[in-house]
Amino acid sequence: MSTSVEQVTGAARRGPGSGEVAAFRNVSKDFGAVRAVNDISLTLYPGETVAFLGPNGAGKSTSIDMLLGLREPSSGSVSLFGGTPRQAILDGRVGVMLQSGGLMPDVKVRELIRFACEIHPRGYDVDEVLRTAGITELADRMVDKLSGGQEQRVRFALATAGDSDLIVLDEPTTGMDVSARQAFWAVMRAQADAGRTVLFATHYLEEADSIADRVLVVHRGRLIADGTAAEIKARAGLRKISFDLHPAEGPDLSLLNTIPGVGSLDISGHTVRINSNDADAAVAAIYRAGFYPRGLEVSGVGLEQAFITITGEQDAADLSDLSDRSDPAKENAR
Repeated sequence: MSTSVEQVTGAARRGPGSGEVAAFRNVSKDFGAVRAVNDISLTLYPGETVAFLGPNGAGKSTSIDMLLGLREPSSGSVSLFGGTPRQAILDGRVGVMLQSGGLMPDVKVRELIRFACEIHPRGYDVDEVLRTAGITELADRMVDKLSGGQEQRVRFALATAGDSDLIVLDEPTTGMDVSARQAFWAVMRAQADAGRTVLFATHYLEEADSIADRVLVVHRGRLIADGTAAEIKARAGLRKISFDLHPAEGPDLSLLNTIPGVGSLDISGHTVRINSNDADAAVAAIYRAGFYPRGLEVSGVGLEQAFITITGEQDAADLSDLSDRSDPAKENAR
């Protein structure tokens, strides 16, 4: 039995002729008896905006650490621009924004950003960086007096202090308000339009859905999906059905639990919401049961629900395989 969910191959992926920005080739990373990353292979290409998704403990941070040369793989190889991660960073080809750290206390924001611009091999003008990051008004503030959202914007300025070809962002909008997040992603889209590759890890799946042209999903250390957000949502095979019902105008609402293909059912007041893996059959069954839905809408599920579905499928496949391996008769038949 195969234990992996079939990967989604995205149309946004570029071919080898586009040149490689980064490549993982059969990469695994062990911490004692724990395998944090399990045989991951992937390639990033110029101009891509790539979301890196996975539950806590899925291997995202370890993968990013190996990409940046902060950890070495236990097996396999990681390359950046055809060389080592360390050399790419020394050459100023990678800008990095991590979740925490990287901010010196007892200095003003302008001083910190100027330092980053001066040490970058292809550094920008400090005022340009401040303006692009939207922190000009913070220039004379002490770094250790900033709010969490302001610190994130300063980290972003540090990541874009020079002309880097790859920008790596780890939970970049944590602590930012809605307007700051929108402004941040507008800048990131401009970076990608200029030919830079943007790789970001986030727990805000709506950001990945609206921003990324490619989505990578890791789960239990393995890459289980790789494609556009639309392809991954299609891979989940779910559709969202919503409508209004008035209990006095039809059968008992408990009959909705018998509708075929229903993955989840939510009834709030008069509004019914269903996630279904066979929307056509579900809608037909609703009418056959004697319901009279008002304002019926059928649409695709969001990336968050698709993410939950495909990681759940992977867990189910892992449990099935574990059961097979514990049964000698099944194991011998493999």
